[in-house]
Amino acid sequence: MKWLYGILCLFFLILFHEFGHFLAAKLFGVKVESFSIGFGPVLLHRTIKGTDYRLSLFPLGGYCGMKGEKDFQKAIEEKLPEIKGEADSLYGIHPLKRALIGFAGPFFNFIFAVIACAFINGIGYTYYTYSNKILITDEIKNSAARDAGIQSGDKIIKINEKEISDFSDLLEEISVRPDEDIIVTIDRAGEIISFPLHTELDKSTGSGKIGVAADTSEILEKESPRYGFFEAIGHGFIDAVKSVGLTLKSIGILFKGVDLNNAVSGPARVTEMLGSTVKDGFSAGFRVGFVSLMSLLSIISISLFIMNLLPIPVLDGGLILIALIEIIIRRRLSPRFQYYVQFIGLAFIAFIFIIGIKGDIFYFLNRGK
Repeated sequence: MKWLYGILCLFFLILFHEFGHFLAAKLFGVKVESFSIGFGPVLLHRTIKGTDYRLSLFPLGGYCGMKGEKDFQKAIEEKLPEIKGEADSLYGIHPLKRALIGFAGPFFNFIFAVIACAFINGIGYTYYTYSNKILITDEIKNSAARDAGIQSGDKIIKINEKEISDFSDLLEEISVRPDEDIIVTIDRAGEIISFPLHTELDKSTGSGKIGVAADTSEILEKESPRYGFFEAIGHGFIDAVKSVGLTLKSIGILFKGVDLNNAVSGPARVTEMLGSTVKDGFSAGFRVGFVSLMSLLSIISISLFIMNLLPIPVLDGGLILIALIEIIIRRRLSPRFQYYVQFIGLAFIAFIFIIGIKGDIFYFLNRGK
């Protein structure tokens, strides 16, 4: 069942993305010829005001079929100097409107992340953690904290300017700062001392570490803050923006020798993670399950937002890039030029897909041992 749950979650995120394109196309006068929930053979359909609304067999997202999407291929086949489109087609409207239609899909993924984070901030959640007292055991061979002078029993109370109240705060702050110079402030029997140190990069996960362990002698039960409606939305927006920054930072870390097989998840692993989150989370209670699901969906939605905005022709970012270039040079680009550029985009997508699939294979093989 967890695979079905995962597929349905991905289905919703992709469909929400396509709905953004749908609304923008309608707004800017592009005829939407079809809008499908799902892919493959059409099970049910009905045409309303020129749009064929469809329910298709495979619940793997959906699509928004806009008039003139194939004008690019037609221009290539007929060797036309530019893509010609009717006034209500994708290539017949002003490039700025075309760029906004391309942006609308990823933007809806960002909006969903804001909504998901707002729910989390409104509902709140209970979590269990340890105190901010740390241990540096003999089993930890490489410890930046030990090398800097930090000792077992010290309480880490601040990292740079961020207050640290428990071990969850510590993990959250260190994990997003791999290979960085930081200032760690500790409380040693009432004496406040600051230590400069350089975090390590965990190449298996891409996260930062300083070589400390939690003092597990005491488990703390904590409750996250709960906000009212408007405050929850505000904090949801802030959390989504932070997530964008962290995701961009994570992409940069991939080029520092991180194990791509482990750090890059393919569609199978993402689906399994979503399904497991739904199954295990809701079995522990509705609030736990809902918050866990919203948290994971917001992360994936932000990833879709960023990936689709990459300036690659086969993605929304490619459509936006071409439109912006046409706005700047005030003329249409040659279809042949766009055709050659697409090979770069296809090669990039193929590279990421292969890495993701390869990582998925190793992940499930190792887990089965």
